[in-house]
Amino acid sequence: MGRLAFAVALVLVLTAYARADLDAGISAYKRGDYATALAEFTQAAEQGSVVAQINLAAMYYKGQGVPRDDAEAAKWYRKAADQGDAVAQNNIGLMYDDGRGVPQDYAEAVKWYRRAAEQGQTGAQFNLGVMYRNGLGVGQDPAEAALWFQRAAEAGLAEAQYTMGRMRHLGVVLVRDDRRALAWYRRAAAQGHSKARNHVKALDAAGVTPLPPSPDLELAPDPGAPAAPGATRGVSPR
Repeated sequence: MGRLAFAVALVLVLTAYARADLDAGISAYKRGDYATALAEFTQAAEQGSVVAQINLAAMYYKGQGVPRDDAEAAKWYRKAADQGDAVAQNNIGLMYDDGRGVPQDYAEAVKWYRRAAEQGQTGAQFNLGVMYRNGLGVGQDPAEAALWFQRAAEAGLAEAQYTMGRMRHLGVVLVRDDRRALAWYRRAAAQGHSKARNHVKALDAAGVTPLPPSPDLELAPDPGAPAAPGATRGVSPR
């Protein structure tokens, strides 16, 4: 089972959070001067800058300008998460989920995923869906999992769109409907999702005409059945 790219999201955070007081660190990072970037981010992070805390965590996670240190990365993500940043909340949730830099704790992971998900962070919405799907840190609830997958899908997360397509296509958790499955697959395929593209080709060849995804979940008669394959944990850029 694959994962969404954790490291890619961390790098993209650097530009997403650019502010004037961090220009020196961001510029140094972009030109590959990680030692200078680390020093700039450390100084700002120690003064409470959420932006710097996230960027510093990313550098420790990737081992840029410093030996890789998951515990230090988790420390700085936690500081930013405590200040309410949704990306940091999702990332510290993932670290608790995996037991990287912190003891593995699914309940703690769920707590942070939920905080980020409620702010609209799509990676966290997807991750929370996976936790409900698998019953990790929370009671297993396929219907609740589908709800969070749908929220992430509607917000544009390709992996969530593919997962919604699979549930519709297989009739697992949701009522089977190839037309609505095709609509979800097309959305994911438009973002370059290769598996979704394959399903689009197959359904198009079968003469299926897409219908817009239903705003209602339309649960299958037995929503307690295992959720569709394809759901994977991971973070995504804002």
